[in-house]
Amino acid sequence: MADKGTLYIVSAPSGAGKTSLVAALVDKLAQLRPSVSHTTRPIRPGEEHGVNYHFTDRDEFVRLVEQGRFLEHAEVFGNLYGTSSDWVKQTLHGGEDVVLEIDWQGASQIRKQMPEAVSIFILPPSLEELAERLRGRDTDDEEVIQRRLNGAQEEMSHYAEFDFLVVNDDFSRALFELEAIVEARRLHIVRQSVRLEPILENLLAGR
Repeated sequence: MADKGTLYIVSAPSGAGKTSLVAALVDKLAQLRPSVSHTTRPIRPGEEHGVNYHFTDRDEFVRLVEQGRFLEHAEVFGNLYGTSSDWVKQTLHGGEDVVLEIDWQGASQIRKQMPEAVSIFILPPSLEELAERLRGRDTDDEEVIQRRLNGAQEEMSHYAEFDFLVVNDDFSRALFELEAIVEARRLHIVRQSVRLEPILENLLAGR
């Protein structure tokens, strides 16, 4: 039996620090690959095709949807986003873990198709801190920030649908907790029985 990787779904409201935490986790742990979504939105300065997103036009995206090539897909502010089913499954079957940043609705879609996935929700320490972080970005006006805060409360109300809950109050601590979740899953009896098969056969020989 081949060792099969685990899909980790990470969700959080905007401003909770999800992207920074996932990037740090991927840098720290071997055999953990970030899932790169497809999108129809224009590429932004500093972004790279295949690194930040797979940038595609709407016709191609719709064709992929019709072919059932996405684990989940959604339209956000007029742009389409989707997670490649082919890439995720191939990577997992190759024994590598995959981490996917996604909103709670997308997470719900994926859990229905892949109930074995491990889901993690990241919370900010308070609404006040979340608002401060959003304002600190200096990219949105106050009306947009208020809309994000209202949306954040709706997103956070779904926290109980996830397997794990992490509060990003201290970045180092939150990163340690994410790492602990992944490492604990890697030590699960199902995966360890495959990885340690030669050792187990040696230890139990002649019984």
